[in-house]
Amino acid sequence: MPSNRASRLFHYGSLAVGLGLGAIGEATKRWAGGGSEGAQGGSPPPSLLLGRANIDRIVNKLSKMRGAALKLGQMLSIQDSKSISPEIAEVLQRVQNAANYVPLSQIEKTIRRELGAGWREEFAEFGEVPFAAASIGQVHDAQLNEHMQSKYGVGRVAVKVQYPGIASSIDSDLNNMQTLLLLSNLLPRGMYLDSTIRAARKELHWECDYVREAEAMTKFGKLLADDHVFAVPRLVADLSRASVLTAEFMAGAHIKNADDYTQEERDFIGTHVIRLCLRELFEFGFMQTDPNWANFLYRRDTRTIALLDFGASRSFGSTFLDRYLRLLNAAMEGDRDACRHWSTELGFLTGYEADVMTQAHVSSVLEIGKPFAAPGLYDFGNQDVSSN
Repeated sequence: MPSNRASRLFHYGSLAVGLGLGAIGEATKRWAGGGSEGAQGGSPPPSLLLGRANIDRIVNKLSKMRGAALKLGQMLSIQDSKSISPEIAEVLQRVQNAANYVPLSQIEKTIRRELGAGWREEFAEFGEVPFAAASIGQVHDAQLNEHMQSKYGVGRVAVKVQYPGIASSIDSDLNNMQTLLLLSNLLPRGMYLDSTIRAARKELHWECDYVREAEAMTKFGKLLADDHVFAVPRLVADLSRASVLTAEFMAGAHIKNADDYTQEERDFIGTHVIRLCLRELFEFGFMQTDPNWANFLYRRDTRTIALLDFGASRSFGSTFLDRYLRLLNAAMEGDRDACRHWSTELGFLTGYEADVMTQAHVSSVLEIGKPFAAPGLYDFGNQDVSSN
């Protein structure tokens, strides 16, 4: 993985050149009568930039770059699938599921710097190959030594190690990605690229601070100590630093695979995730704001959900939460005037927008109230809130 700004800029530049050459190749192929692999059933062919070779090129490059590139891809992949082309959807899904990792030899310098030259002595076992690779770091399976097990009451742990150079490359990476996406017109209008990049920038800087994440994990552990559904990993503080985070290993299956579960299990998961969301906002005033489904693990045998990755956790003030709750109630009641009023109080509207923009915002707020206003169980499988 490239770890300095110069090498990362080179890779973004090579991606842009590669996409251009790939588009020329795709145009030649279509002109010669080869057609497009993406055009089916009389549907229009995809963009020249989204031929099969370029799709593979984008996925491979973003997966290798990790950091801001991968985070942005993951955030865009959460967008409603109806609003993007099948080719872009494939790119985003493959990027989200990317499993590339950095060899231990490349990140051991980080571990030695944070935990000391004798770091291996703290573990009875340490997996050389990570079992999970995310946007800013990768996670290794390990077993604590007897002393550490006795001190913390856990044996098997997950050790998250930050990729070298990731923290210092966030801003330049996002700027390069934004330029590439704007010049290529790969994304459709209405994807809110500017706001997505702002959110990615803020979250990435938070997530690179493992001390902050350790504090958030500990806080959630206390807040949810009496909850019988949600489980929070215990922190191993002696083996956690700014770029290394060690915590209890949590077993379970990603709830993004809920299609394989029974309807009763899906209802159970959905109900409790929404319950957690509302507790975080209106009871704790403290929320884990990263919506990645990989942060939730479901155990069928215990009917519990383990929570992972607390880097994007943040607090909300009482004034904001009071106004936000009033806005949500107004949306549930279908009160457009109240929605406009509380949106202005919250700063979502300034009062200087054109009326058509104000009405569009109010309509979007009313959409958010639909699941809460619906009688009985809400059918998220057939919802139209995202597209609306």
